[in-house]
Amino acid sequence: MEIYLLRHGIAEEGRTGMRDVDRPLTEDGRRRLRTTLKRASEAGVNPALILTSPYLRARQTTEIALKILAPGAVVLETGALTPGSDPAAAWDEIRLHRDHAQILLSSHEPLCGLLAAFLLGAPQVRLDFKKGAIVRIDVDSAGPHPRGVLKWMLAPRLA
Repeated sequence: MEIYLLRHGIAEEGRTGMRDVDRPLTEDGRRRLRTTLKRASEAGVNPALILTSPYLRARQTTEIALKILAPGAVVLETGALTPGSDPAAAWDEIRLHRDHAQILLSSHEPLCGLLAAFLLGAPQVRLDFKKGAIVRIDVDSAGPHPRGVLKWMLAPRLA
């Protein structure tokens, strides 16, 4: 299974009275995200399923990914992809959909980095997940302790 971890694009700073869950993407965040996702499309990313955090900026990131990568993909919101979620809980959610060859997850830091390390079976690994970055990790087993392989990472400045 090819798992694509996508950190949301650049979002507006929080304002008085605005909940963190409601912060939208900035125009610059959208632009950079489109650039990165176009490169990901060229690399063959075309998931049939996208799992997304319910936070606004992650859902907006998912909408852009749908247009560029997978117009026909099914989108499911899950609380397992919020910023403070447990990587093992996120993996349990992914395992429910292991029949898909490619799954895209639209999420946040610190979960993206922690989940990448969990999927690699290497908790000491720390990936620098910039906003709008996407990582491909291939996982062959759907057991409780994955041992994935990091295939590539694209960040907005590298795309």
